[in-house]
Amino acid sequence: MRLKDKVIIVTGSTTGIGKAIALRSAKEGAKLVIHGLEEKWGQEVVEIIGAENAVLHIEDLQENGCAERLVALAVSSFGKLDAVVNNAAWVVSSDIEEVDRPFMEKVLSINTIAPLLLIKAALKQLEANRGNVLNIGSVNAWSGEPNLLAYSISKGGLMTMTRNLGDSLFRDNGVRINQINPGWVLTETEKQRKKEHGLSDKWFEDLPKMYAPAGRILAPEEIAAAAIFWLSDESGPVSGQVMELEQYPLIGRNAPKDTSTIN
Repeated sequence: MRLKDKVIIVTGSTTGIGKAIALRSAKEGAKLVIHGLEEKWGQEVVEIIGAENAVLHIEDLQENGCAERLVALAVSSFGKLDAVVNNAAWVVSSDIEEVDRPFMEKVLSINTIAPLLLIKAALKQLEANRGNVLNIGSVNAWSGEPNLLAYSISKGGLMTMTRNLGDSLFRDNGVRINQINPGWVLTETEKQRKKEHGLSDKWFEDLPKMYAPAGRILAPEEIAAAAIFWLSDESGPVSGQVMELEQYPLIGRNAPKDTSTIN
């Protein structure tokens, strides 16, 4: 019960990593604001947790006032707000040929600006409760896959924001901000995305060790397990930090150029 009686907003928690974080947080004693775009899925998450410990808010984070409404729902439902998990993101493929201004602005609006505005809307409550923020980024923040240009840029911005606010808001407001950068995670949407990219229905069952030394990729529940540490008081005064959760080092990796990787 490491999150006993803490009230937490988890954006994008109707599915995938956000859902796993919400469910694990509930098991650790938290009360949750579940958020997303899929009402049926969201209602299923609330039913699993229990209506006495979870409420659902369906709204696009790009809508004006969405951040304020999420905070107000937390306070009206449970009397306070202790933590925010900025998990919602638009994972969309793009390269230099496909990026234009409206597309880039939409990606940044969802993946970078919306988390910032939610932190701002929640700051008064978080300061009053010595709360914290956990941003869910991506290892793509470091450079990114060639076909994830806009997404990678947005996650790079989120990572810089985490470090910047993790310093200033902790000193000035007592609010810690940290980030997890997951690697390749087997969510429901990732299964479908890779099928759309031409892989088989069982693509995740036989992956090259170059990408999955363990023989499999990460599960959402494994990201959730790490999230609990950052959301709990166990992480103490640590703020402005970014943790990579991947099977190999992201920076400085120099893969072999031999028959183990090249056919």
